[in-house]
Amino acid sequence: MMVRFAAVLLAYLASISVAMAQPADPLPSWNDGAAKTAISDFVARVTAQGGRDFVPPAERIATFDNDGTLWTEQPFYFQLAFAFDRVKAMAPEHPDWKTRQPFKALLEKDSKALAASGEKGLLQIVMATHAGMTTDAFANLVRDWLATARHPRFNRPYDSLVYQPMLELLAYLRANGFKTFVVSGGGVEFMRPWMERVYGIPPEQVVGSSGVVKFQIGADGKPVLMKEAKVEFIDDGPGKPVGINRFIGRRPIFAFGNSDGDLQMLQWTTAGSGARFAGIVHHTDEVREYAYDRQSKVGKLDKALDAAAASGWTVVDMKRDWKEVFPSLTAAAKEVKP
Repeated sequence: MMVRFAAVLLAYLASISVAMAQPADPLPSWNDGAAKTAISDFVARVTAQGGRDFVPPAERIATFDNDGTLWTEQPFYFQLAFAFDRVKAMAPEHPDWKTRQPFKALLEKDSKALAASGEKGLLQIVMATHAGMTTDAFANLVRDWLATARHPRFNRPYDSLVYQPMLELLAYLRANGFKTFVVSGGGVEFMRPWMERVYGIPPEQVVGSSGVVKFQIGADGKPVLMKEAKVEFIDDGPGKPVGINRFIGRRPIFAFGNSDGDLQMLQWTTAGSGARFAGIVHHTDEVREYAYDRQSKVGKLDKALDAAAASGWTVVDMKRDWKEVFPSLTAAAKEVKP
């Protein structure tokens, strides 16, 4: 009896030892499937010392779009939500906005008139709310807004509507010697104040659209950088590879996007020699988040979806491939009606 008991005990201890020896899953919010396997296989290949696809750490550059790839972008880009709230806050100082479009439409909640103003109108709103102040003052406004503003559907802070699976992916890549960058059409001054806290990506690794910034000496005799109402660079579509070349200086070997605005970044990444990875987040979950692609006015995914099928890129089906969407917000998201 004692011998049998000892044998059982030893077998039990051995099973515990094996379980403890197995590394924890670095992507626990990803369901097992083709997308997760493609990611882990790629990382294993490019980090295997002496392997055919080995890539030195200095060349392990990974770029990610932000809106719709790392956080939610519906019902409109979050930077626009910030700009809209700034118009309301600044309105008492600009009485002419009551009769001047597109500000009049926004203040009166006239969605049709606002939509009719088009991209030109939205640009007017962004320029009016993002310029005429120092870069430090603007960064403080962004931080204050994120601390108080809430998403209209989820009633949660905007910076909590980031994707848990993508947070895990960022950490997984960095643990394997990758340097992670955000390459987004969003404003670089809007993104830099919070991305290191939320994504672990420092300001110098954030590439985005930018307005003209001018150096000058302030009233107190100290130098400042003033934001002007002029566009300097649009980091979207074909601008993304240009921005990568200008600000990063290395072609990525790994890139993730979610829309046609990311197509050229994915094409540029995969056109390089050696092992390459291109991924697309496909929004298919109207219950936990949103479902949209070819017909969407925000985050349209049409040409890039076709390119993914033709080129063998990895398409992540949000509904099928992700166990969770938001960090510790899954239960609450299920309760919200789309």
